[in-house]
Amino acid sequence: MSAHQWHKGRVVMIKEEAPNNHRFIIEMQDMERFDFYPGQFVTLDLPIGEKNSERWRSYSIASAPDGTNKFELVIVRAEGGKGTEFIWDNWSIGSEVLVRGPQGKFVLPELLDRDLYLICTGTGIAPFRSMIHHILNKNIAHKHIYLLFGCRTKADLLYYSEMRDLEYKDEKFSYLPTLSREQWEGNTGYVHDIYKKLLQNKPPAYFYLCGWKNMINDTRHNLQELGYDKKDIHFELYG
Repeated sequence: MSAHQWHKGRVVMIKEEAPNNHRFIIEMQDMERFDFYPGQFVTLDLPIGEKNSERWRSYSIASAPDGTNKFELVIVRAEGGKGTEFIWDNWSIGSEVLVRGPQGKFVLPELLDRDLYLICTGTGIAPFRSMIHHILNKNIAHKHIYLLFGCRTKADLLYYSEMRDLEYKDEKFSYLPTLSREQWEGNTGYVHDIYKKLLQNKPPAYFYLCGWKNMINDTRHNLQELGYDKKDIHFELYG
C-alpha cells in the first residue's frame, strides 16, 4: 500500500474520552490490513475547502498495529478549527472519509536500550499510546518507560484509567500526569519539573516530545542544557 494514495475509510466507533475529545475508530474499506509503525500519522481529506491546504488534516494514530484494517484517532474539538468542527458535527457511525498514509518518521528506535521518556500535552498522547501498547503487546525488551502527560484539569486526562492499568501491569512503565490548573491527588504544574527531577543524574535516555509548541521548544532547550544530545530528542509538533 502506497502511503501517498487515498483510500476509503469508514467510521465504526465514536466514544467521548474527555469533554472536548472524542475517540474515533476508522475501518479501511479497500484493504484487509492497515499496517503502520507506532508513532505514524494519517491525513484525512475533509470537504471543508477547495485547496488541499484547506481540506487536509493530519492526526497521529492512537492505537497499536494489530493486524486488522482498523485504527484509532483521538481528536479535540478546537474552537474555530474547521476540520475538527466538521468531524464533530458531521461524523457518525458509518460516515466515510478519504485517508492517506501511514506517514511520518516519529517512530521508536530499533533497540530500546535506554530509558524512554515520552513527554506530551493534550492529544499529543496519541502516538505514545500506540508506542506503549506495541511495546507491551509484543513483549519488546525495554528499559524504563516514562510517560509524562501535561494538561489543565483531571477531566482532560486522556486514557487515564488505561494508563494506570498499564502501570500496574508493567513495573518498568511509569505514568506521570500533571495538571496545570487544578489541585488533585497527583502532580501539579508542568512536565518540566518532573523530567528535570528524574534526570538529575543524567541517565542514558531517548526522548520523544509531542504536543503544544511552547512545551516542545522549552523541553528541547532544557534537555540540551542538561547535557543531552539533540539527536536523541525527537519531536512532533501539534498546532
